[in-house]
Amino acid sequence: MQRVRHPFRARHVQLLARETISPGFLRLTLGGPELSGFVSAGFDDHVKLILPQAGLEKPNLPVMVEGRPHIEGERPTMRDYTPLRYDVARNTLLMDFAIHGAGPADEWAQSAPIGQWLGLAGPRGSLLIPRDLQWHWLLGDETAMPAIERRLAELPAGSRAVVRVQTAHAADRRAWVSAADLDLQWVDSLGEAVQPLEIPQGEGFIWAAGENRSMAELRTWILAKPGANPKRMRIASYWKQGEVGHHEELSAAD
Repeated sequence: MQRVRHPFRARHVQLLARETISPGFLRLTLGGPELSGFVSAGFDDHVKLILPQAGLEKPNLPVMVEGRPHIEGERPTMRDYTPLRYDVARNTLLMDFAIHGAGPADEWAQSAPIGQWLGLAGPRGSLLIPRDLQWHWLLGDETAMPAIERRLAELPAGSRAVVRVQTAHAADRRAWVSAADLDLQWVDSLGEAVQPLEIPQGEGFIWAAGENRSMAELRTWILAKPGANPKRMRIASYWKQGEVGHHEELSAAD
């Protein structure tokens, strides 16, 4: 596993298009001259989406001050999202939004006018997990779906991907495909779906992301399985009940 750091960069981008891909998901297309050179090396990278501040055509962007990002004036609303796909030729970035609340980011994703400016910062770094491992576990709830979709598109033939995704609504399930041998199940309970799984022999990696409490429990269950290796897993809390803007690593490869 390799950690890669990227030079800090914040950009102004525009909302170019919005598509409803299922009842619980929007796919937004972002673009603009400053997006040129965008780099996202890891399938579960995250960028900071910086929403416009009231009265400003473009939001104030963070700059590095003594090694830390700093924003002048009113602090804007910022949220972490996974960049789904960057198109170099078109200089556009696709990002999926799981709409499951009435927060400012959800409201903006649903109602912002096409052409509106916003900010994009990062990613600051990537964890590069080899694609040619013998097996991969990809586990999560709706918030993990962009990273899982991106990873499945990257995996080569000859590897095996075991995917379990917990969704609140069946209409949000997708017909994912992969060059890898794919074992995909959409489930009502991620914990119940993972408990009977056995960790395979050979080189592999376990990746999971979702709600904080669920991911903490999932980590405990996985580490209790024969063959579990904490250095061969990454489990992240992408959100937390009752908390705004939460993102936390619960288990990461060193």
